Amino acid sequence: MLKLVYFKMRALAEAPQLLLNYCEINYEYIMSWDHFDDEWSNIKPKLAFRQLPMMEVEDGTQICQSIAILQYIENLGGLKISDPLMAAEAMAVLQSAQELFAPLNPTVNFAVGQDFSNKRDSMRINLESRFSDLARYLDKHEGRYFIDDTPRAAEFACFHHLDLSRNLDPEILKKFPRLIKFVNDIEDIDSVSKYLKNRPKLVGVGIEPKLVINGTEHPTGVNKT
Repeated sequence: MLKLVYFKMRALAEAPQLLLNYCEINYEYIMSWDHFDDEWSNIKPKLAFRQLPMMEVEDGTQICQSIAILQYIENLGGLKISDPLMAAEAMAVLQSAQELFAPLNPTVNFAVGQDFSNKRDSMRINLESRFSDLARYLDKHEGRYFIDDTPRAAEFACFHHLDLSRNLDPEILKKFPRLIKFVNDIEDIDSVSKYLKNRPKLVGVGIEPKLVINGTEHPTGVNKT
């Protein structure tokens, strides 16, 4: 059983979970304080690169950094691209998607009030520019996704940020019909659809962000509640 260790937020562990569910690979999502039985401030200095998410495999090996985790899952799921040029293109998309992390993810998960509004407005132009790039790249090859008709790490990383942007502004994707189709294609995958319906719901964005876990609202963050 794989263990994916992270926090109470919808951020860097989301694409790995989408990919794991797509590949139908069993895993356990564990909060940092439950896995390490200690506060994050005490654990952080002891971890490679001092950050999460982290995937722990059956023999205890710890894989840090979200792109490394995604590549490991791709290999387990038999999704590795054999053509080196196509593989490089997929990696370029993955890296571009990961660059959307800040300030999008921290803003949606933590910012409130005027701070949320200011950050949303200041990032809008850059987000729309990056979304335009992704939309154009989707038309580079035939198929529903960036390389072909198979979604991989790049697709799920991209989907996560597009999906999260709708919490920032429900209208932001309307300028990009190709991205809307891409999002719909991902959401229509049976195993992914099931995951999306059952994952903790993110509520109170911009006001008092919380995750609804097993029916209980918990403030987003790195501390146990």
